[in-house]
Amino acid sequence: MNFIAPLNVNQLLEEAAKETLYLKLIEQINKDFNLANEGIDFPKSISPEELKIQLHEKIYRMIQYKFAEYLNLLYIIDVSEDQIKKLDGSDLVVLAENVAFLILKREWQKVWFRNKIC
Repeated sequence: MNFIAPLNVNQLLEEAAKETLYLKLIEQINKDFNLANEGIDFPKSISPEELKIQLHEKIYRMIQYKFAEYLNLLYIIDVSEDQIKKLDGSDLVVLAENVAFLILKREWQKVWFRNKIC
């Protein structure tokens, strides 16, 4: 029962759905964004594809217009600073996509552990 980090967003979302933890993943994302005062409220009915798109857009906008809040969000979610530093920041669209994946990965890890341990 070891946690294996997904290699991409699609794999992560498939795994969450397979483990019937997709709704808990959405709840965790909503909770952490609200803790960071970045009100986001993904409905439980959101499709994995739509979640991926909307999260990417949200991160993109935060990097552009609310950088301090973006850094705070990464801190609250507990995304590894080293992983962020390794990303190429030359293309904001790609950067936001990669950061969205790191956020999803960290949130998925929290949900997975909570449900395996409890």
